[in-house]
Amino acid sequence: MDQRKELKRLYKETPVIAGVFQILNKRNGKRFIASTRNMKTLNGLKFSLENGVYVVRELQEDWNKYGADAFEITTLEQLKKKKEGYFDEKRELEKLEEKWLEHYQPYGEQGYNTRKVK
Repeated sequence: MDQRKELKRLYKETPVIAGVFQILNKRNGKRFIASTRNMKTLNGLKFSLENGVYVVRELQEDWNKYGADAFEITTLEQLKKKKEGYFDEKRELEKLEEKWLEHYQPYGEQGYNTRKVK
């Protein structure tokens, strides 16, 4: 019982890390870039792909076609949170994602992202 309490305490004390990630298709070089407020959710993302239910249709089709070994999921950058004062995590994460989308331009033949209409 003490071990369970200790594991629960450790889980609660583990910091939640936000950031930008990419899923790179090593076969054709296409990539998908997105952000998450909790990097631990990448396990759920991979689970969705493995079960054929990921929402990005073209990425899911290539995952099915090439298999999991053809893809690499990596963190591009973690969000650095301010310790003091007001910090709009959602807005800062959007800006960080935009930076990486601008850098890689993962649209059309180069990726799985869709340009956002402003």
